[in-house]
Amino acid sequence: MFYIYCPYCGEHREEEEFHPKGQAHIERPKDPEACSDEEWGDYLFFRDNPRGVHHEMWVHAVGCRKFFNVTRHTVSYEILETYKMGERPSITSDRHTQAREASAVSHQEGVRA
Repeated sequence: MFYIYCPYCGEHREEEEFHPKGQAHIERPKDPEACSDEEWGDYLFFRDNPRGVHHEMWVHAVGCRKFFNVTRHTVSYEILETYKMGERPSITSDRHTQAREASAVSHQEGVRA
């Protein structure tokens, strides 16, 4: 079991109190009537499924019942940050990948062959 920090309640709670609701930051088409069927279908049904850093929307179902966003690493399940709806993530996949690569390089430099 892991603990998730609710940005509204301000405390870490057990994961059973939360439910994932899908990918975060999906922008609704500005003019849905002007969308083709393919564009509307892409908006409704297709989501990113990256290997690595991913932004997700969650709800604190048993607590404050508010929606918030989580930046999570999909391979390790590590939650990197939580933030309120309407806010932007401070961790992006590019910055996180660069930091991990730099850490790996510095670790390799300290290893003797």
